[in-house]
Amino acid sequence: MSAPAAVPITRRSAMVLALASVAGLLMFLWPLVLQPSADAQRVDQPFLLLVLLPVVALVVLAELSEGGMDSKALAILGVLTAINAALRGLGAGTAGIEMVFFLLILAGRVFGPGFGYVLGCTTMFASALLTSGVGPWLPFQMLCSAWIGMGAGLLPRRVGGRAEIAMLAGYGIVCAYLFGMLMNLSSWPFLIGIDSGSLSFVPGDPVLENLQRFLVYTLLTSTAGWDTGRAITNTLLIVILGPALLTTLRRAARRARYLPPVDPAPERRPQL
Repeated sequence: MSAPAAVPITRRSAMVLALASVAGLLMFLWPLVLQPSADAQRVDQPFLLLVLLPVVALVVLAELSEGGMDSKALAILGVLTAINAALRGLGAGTAGIEMVFFLLILAGRVFGPGFGYVLGCTTMFASALLTSGVGPWLPFQMLCSAWIGMGAGLLPRRVGGRAEIAMLAGYGIVCAYLFGMLMNLSSWPFLIGIDSGSLSFVPGDPVLENLQRFLVYTLLTSTAGWDTGRAITNTLLIVILGPALLTTLRRAARRARYLPPVDPAPERRPQL
C-alpha cells in the first residue's frame, strides 16, 4: 500500500497537471513553431506567453491545494522554500554552481510529485525576489523547477539504499542538462536575433534544421559549461548529503503522518 502524499493528487488534478505540462512545453517550443514575417530582424517572446505561464502555474497550484494541502504540508513547504531560496543565493548559478535543485529532488522524492511541483514553483519565485531575479525568464524557471520536483516524486518507490542515491544522482544529472536546454530554447531567438549567423533561428526553415542549429548553440554556450557545472553540483550534493537529508525528511514526513511509521526490529530472545 502506497504512503499518502503531502499534496494528494486526485484524478482531476492529475488531468490539470498533465494539460498544464503540455501547454508549458508548447510555450518552451515557441521558437520552433512560431513563423515571423520575412522582413523581421528580431523575434521577441510573445507577450501572451508571459501572461499564460503564471496563469497555468496558478491554476495547477490551486487545483493541487484543493486536493488537501493541510497546515502540516504548508509548514513543511514554507520551511523548504525558505531554505532552498537561501541556497540558491549562495551559488547564484556562477560557473553552473546551482545549489537549489538537490533539495528539490530529495523533497519531491519523499513528499510526492504534487509537493515537488508546488515546491519548484515557490522556490524559484521566492529566490527571484531575494536575488532581484524577477524577469520574463521567471515563469519558465518556475515551470522547469516544478517539473523537476514532480519527476522526482514519480521515480520508482521501491528503490532504496545506495541504489536510491545512485538513481537520484542520475536524475539530477539529467535534470541539469534538460533545465539548461529548455531555458535556452525559451530565449534562443530573443538573445541572438534571427537569420544573423550559423546558430541563429531562421524563419521558414524546416523544424529539424532550426533544431540542429539550436542544439549546436546550446552545446557551445551552455552544455559544456553551465549545465555540466550544475550536473556536478547536483551529483556531489546528492551523494554526500542525500542519505542524511532523506532520513531527516522522512522522519518529518512520518511525524506529519505522510509516511507509515517504521516498525521497530523484533526483540530476539536467547535460545535455551
